[in-house]
Amino acid sequence: MNWKELSSLDQLDQAVEESKTKPVLIFKHSRTCPISKAALDRLERHWDLGNVTPYFLDLLSYREVSNAVAERFGVQHESPQVLIIGQGKPAYNKSHFDINYKDIKGQLTAIAG
Repeated sequence: MNWKELSSLDQLDQAVEESKTKPVLIFKHSRTCPISKAALDRLERHWDLGNVTPYFLDLLSYREVSNAVAERFGVQHESPQVLIIGQGKPAYNKSHFDINYKDIKGQLTAIAG
């Protein structure tokens, strides 16, 4: 999996712009949470989508960006959390044990057309 680090508000703006031409995935991760580590491991183990840009947000290091994600997309902050952004809007939002690669792949495929 070829993560793009999401560490600034400018990068968040870029991800939103990119989502207008193809879906993007944002994974909000907490280094101190074993559930977050397990979700990350599952996602990385199964990932096979080369046409989707996955963004990795270390929410402990970049709290301001994490808060901006919640505010911009109108979602409650969770960790771990996966958002799929399409056309600048959230199309998918799951957290903790609801993060499921099969569902993510289905959503990304549907959005990408």
